[in-house]
Amino acid sequence: MNLKQLSYFKAVVEQGGFSAAARHLHIAQPAISIAIRKLESELELTLLQRSERKITATTEGEVLLQHANRLLEQASIANLEMNELKGLTKGEVRIGIPSMLGSYYFPPFLMGFKHRYPELRLSVFEQGTRRLQEMIRSGELDLGVVVADAPPADLETRFLTREEMVACVPKEHPFANKTSITMDEFFSQELVVFKPGYFLREFIDRFSQQRGKAPTIAFETNLIPLTKAIVRQGFGITTFLRMVVEQDSQQDLVAVPFSEPVHLDLSLAWKKEGYLSRADRAFVEYILEHVSRE
Repeated sequence: MNLKQLSYFKAVVEQGGFSAAARHLHIAQPAISIAIRKLESELELTLLQRSERKITATTEGEVLLQHANRLLEQASIANLEMNELKGLTKGEVRIGIPSMLGSYYFPPFLMGFKHRYPELRLSVFEQGTRRLQEMIRSGELDLGVVVADAPPADLETRFLTREEMVACVPKEHPFANKTSITMDEFFSQELVVFKPGYFLREFIDRFSQQRGKAPTIAFETNLIPLTKAIVRQGFGITTFLRMVVEQDSQQDLVAVPFSEPVHLDLSLAWKKEGYLSRADRAFVEYILEHVSRE
């Protein structure tokens, strides 16, 4: 049993088949099939349940998969540590950022970091904050931005920013001239909302549950430009971080505060007691240094 066999086995289970695993790993399918057959023969166990629709792990395969995940992660860390002995001339920072922050808050930081460390690679992933937490835990990400209201005990966090959440309406909307609106007024409208897993959707779901009233959802999308277009056309209103509305290039949307102000605290997070590469540590130090200046 070797790491290559384990990586092939892991890919087959996660991708649900040999062909999908081969495409994911960019190798020929026969190589994966041969490696898995050899692995099963060496262990004298059936690791995969083969069917026409999807391949899944057997009970024995599930046990092996847990070991494979740990071993492959440790091998990756060992390889990274060896490369880091060469200094900050090689390395990669894998960071997950919610779409609004990725579009309106983080670009100057990302560009500034890349300017300081041109040899380092930045891989940026867009997901909702809850999904980002899962990706940090699984090792898919090194760092991620999460909601700071109740940070998970298994993640290390550093405060980044506090942003106000506002209603976003077109200029001709009756709310546009108000200094603030109530939650009841907001929920009286047709809404454009993010899909579950994003903090703005959690905000809407939480307040609607508190009031025992289901929101009227006209559209559900994670695409910020599409959401803005829908609001401009008068097919619904939404809620954004204030920065998203104020930095809108067309300036035909209005940010209306809530009568009871709503703020969102966001933190940079990584796995507690997990390994942070020199590149990751340099990124954390850079971000916190520049955030403290704001």
